[in-house]
Amino acid sequence: MKDQKELVREINERKIIEAAEQVFARYGFKGATTDQISKQSGLPKANIHYYFKTKANLYHQVLAGILNEWMESAQAFDNQEEPKQALTQYVESKMEFSRKRPFASKVWANEMLHGAPVVSEFLETTLKNWLDDRVQVIQNWVESGKINSVDPMVFIYMIWSVTQHYADFERQIVLLNHGKEFTDEEFSEKTQQVVNLILTSVGV
Repeated sequence: MKDQKELVREINERKIIEAAEQVFARYGFKGATTDQISKQSGLPKANIHYYFKTKANLYHQVLAGILNEWMESAQAFDNQEEPKQALTQYVESKMEFSRKRPFASKVWANEMLHGAPVVSEFLETTLKNWLDDRVQVIQNWVESGKINSVDPMVFIYMIWSVTQHYADFERQIVLLNHGKEFTDEEFSEKTQQVVNLILTSVGV
């Protein structure tokens, strides 16, 4: 059982991470300051340095957390043998992440646009190994006739681009929707349409 000090630490770290996502999404790594993160989190600046030491370390923790959550969402590939169930769960989880964590997705997009200076090694190792495993799953589906022939990497990139669009281009979507954000019901409908389009594209 966690003691009070551990619980306080977890709560404060979560507040700082959530605040950092918003600040890094708005200003990028270089433009963001610990003062801004402190104000956004409602915690003293000293807490940020106590828990994360430096802005660079906090930024790295934010990026690592985002990637880990995305990788966890793909457990559907491991838990479901049939492509319809696996792809449905994966796309739904990616859409849900874009809905609930748009700032996190924007931080990741900004990192990629700047050449992935912080996470390049992580991409070339952890993410590459993870991607290779999922590519093999999709290739097995193709070879067994469960889905139409498709380049697995192109297919995964398509899923990423569609689902993450709802976070990375959130403002554009609002403007094109007469200045209104989607309600939960509307977003659920969009999610189902995305799922259907992706399944149909491979004949499922």
